[in-house]
Amino acid sequence: MPKVYGALVDAETRCRHYASERDIIAIKFKCCQKYYPCYHCHNEAEDHPIEVWEKESFAEKAILCGVCKYEHTIHEYLDTQHCLNCGSSFNPGCALHYPIYFKI
Repeated sequence: MPKVYGALVDAETRCRHYASERDIIAIKFKCCQKYYPCYHCHNEAEDHPIEVWEKESFAEKAILCGVCKYEHTIHEYLDTQHCLNCGSSFNPGCALHYPIYFKI
């Protein structure tokens, strides 16, 4: 299972910034190849700027379900609202932050 960094609140990857029932994903940041629950956690722990995933890299496994630990590709994640392995619902509000992570 990949290690998740940041201000974790629980084992399902919720953090002190986003801790609702559906805040259950961690994102592998392109710049450091580390999983963090959110960009705030990344920026608090790292001393480099966030690099955005380019469309050519959307086949990369970079989204971790905090419930079952299944790794989704960016394409899979962008095309669903739930984990493709366990069916847990993802927070639809995360879409507001897509430009921080993905070049769409």
